[in-house]
This record gives sequence, structure tokens and C-alpha cells, in this order.
Amino acid sequence: MTKTWFITGAGRGFGLEFATNALERGDRVAATARNTSALEPLLAAYGDALLPLQLDVTDRDGVFSAVQTAAAHFGQLDVIVNNAGYGLFGMIEEITPEQLREQMEVNLLGVLHVVQAALPILRAQGSGHIIQISTIGGVVAFPNLGGYHASKWALEGLTESLAQEVAGQGIKVTLIEPGGFTTDWAGSSAVRADAMPEYDAFRQASAEAAAAAPDSPMRKQGDPAAAGRAILKIVDAQDPPLRAFFGVAPTMVVPAMYAKRLATWEEWKPVALEANG
Repeated sequence: MTKTWFITGAGRGFGLEFATNALERGDRVAATARNTSALEPLLAAYGDALLPLQLDVTDRDGVFSAVQTAAAHFGQLDVIVNNAGYGLFGMIEEITPEQLREQMEVNLLGVLHVVQAALPILRAQGSGHIIQISTIGGVVAFPNLGGYHASKWALEGLTESLAQEVAGQGIKVTLIEPGGFTTDWAGSSAVRADAMPEYDAFRQASAEAAAAAPDSPMRKQGDPAAAGRAILKIVDAQDPPLRAFFGVAPTMVVPAMYAKRLATWEEWKPVALEANG
């Protein structure tokens, strides 16, 4: 059955692939981007099935207007994909409060705006699926990405609560947790803090360790086009998961990290019980 999508950050990367695959199979897409010129090839190919909308997700009024415009244009919204976001690189001591605040404005509050704008529409329909594009970095953390992790760990908590709150309203919620993909996430779309010399040795050691481990799961880059096809399996599922990995790296890294956490909690269980009084 034909679905109607609302996708943020659809001008490139995952968002563009999601839009392309949805349109290719006959779905309709309201695609938002800060620069809609990137959507012109899709508009030429699919015509009225695509509604391009210029949007900066930090503009709350703009988000509500775009969601309402999409719903009025197509008559319904079935799949909401919160894809807009970017990476912030820098050690915790290096990132500025302004950089972290801007990261949260896009990666967390931008999502909040879209969700709050869409929920009344989905609730009135009694159906809908909210897809949150998180990351392997939403469940594990690495150096030089603390600000980014903060935004995505917050997104994970927000979304798990949301899923419980709307389950009785016919609304489904899924977190997609990709590993590394050949998108522009670490390229021109990223923000980098000014480097402090105090961390030069750490950076050098990290680079050398990465070079010495060419087969590391974190070096396995996925194909965004394949992710575009994979998301169709998620949105078509009768009982979609709350969380789903995309790519090889999360399937290898996350279970090992969780096993380590469980072992540490078990080791320190006596202290936990002592703290209970």
C-alpha cells in the first residue's frame, strides 16, 4: 500500500537515499532540506509524488508549518523520518558551549519539533511510524565525539520514552543505529572544535592504532544506497523493532560493549546492594 513520507535532511546522504527508494517503489515523499536544489533531480523524475520543502529543523515554527503543509498536500502522513543532523568533532575540553548547544539544537531539539508537530496528525489517523536516525554512537561512545554522543544518547532516551507513550495510539517508533557509511557525515557537514596541543599525543596514538587495525569493524563502511533499501523493510514490518542496527560495525561492536558493561555491573553488585541500605 502506498505510503506518504516526511523526511528531514533529504538533500544528501541517508535522507536522499530514503527519499529515492520510497519514490522508486511508488510512495509519496515530502522531502525537507536547507537547500532544495539538491532535490531537483528527484522532482524531475517523480513529479507530483515529491514535495520539496525548504527547512531548517531548528526553526520550530518552520517545522510545524512544513509538517502541516505536507499533511494538507498529500492528505496523510505515514512515515516520519528524523534524519537531519551532523557530527561534532572535538575532545570534551575542546568543544565550546556554543558548539554543543548548536549540536543539541539540530540533533535533539530539531527532532522534538518534528515529533511534536507530527503527533497530532498521526494520532488523528490512528496510525503512523516515526523513524529516528540515531547511530552506533547512540549506545556506545568514543573519544573526540563527546558532544555528538551527548546529542544521540539524549535522542535514544527521548525516543524510548516516546515509544511507550504513543504505543496505545497506533503509532510505531523505531531508532535506526547505523555504523560508518560513505556519507558526508564526517566531511563538509561536520563541525570541528579547535584542537588543543594537550591532546596531540592522544590523537597521534589513536591514528596509529587505527592504521594498525585495518580490519577493525569501525573501518567497515556501508553503502548508503543499501541503507535506503533496508529502511523499506523497517517501515513495512507489521511489528517493527524499537531499535535496529544498520551496517556491520554495530553488530560487532555493541554486543561486546554491552557484555563488558554487564560484567562490570555484576562485579560491583555488592556495592550497589550496600548503597541500598
